[in-house]
Amino acid sequence: QVQLVESGGGLVQSGDSLRLSCAAAGRTFSMYAMGWFRQAPGKEREFVVTISWSGGSTYYADSVKGRFTISRDNAQNTVYLQMNSLKPEDTAVYYCATGARTATVSPQAYKYWGQGTQVTVSS
Repeated sequence: QVQLVESGGGLVQSGDSLRLSCAAAGRTFSMYAMGWFRQAPGKEREFVVTISWSGGSTYYADSVKGRFTISRDNAQNTVYLQMNSLKPEDTAVYYCATGARTATVSPQAYKYWGQGTQVTVSS
């Protein structure tokens, strides 16, 4: 069992940066790939980025490629999402997830989810 807690969300202006953190409780954190997903009001949850258990492989949604960077610190049981050049269309609740054996875009592969953190980008 893994518990996830996201933090770092907030209200920013277009072009600003934010860094989200996802802290995991559970000894198996380093065994799993991690993912970030987001859900905007009235829309389905969408994939943002994923990272393998080692951190050696990452995959980004086209909408965030070049602006967002994922990283993980297995010693600290934490994954980070650095978000730069934020746009109003990035406004959403951001969720971290784990429990997937490999880095994947499919939300069904992730067993454990955090409660989400709100990111709001004003124009």
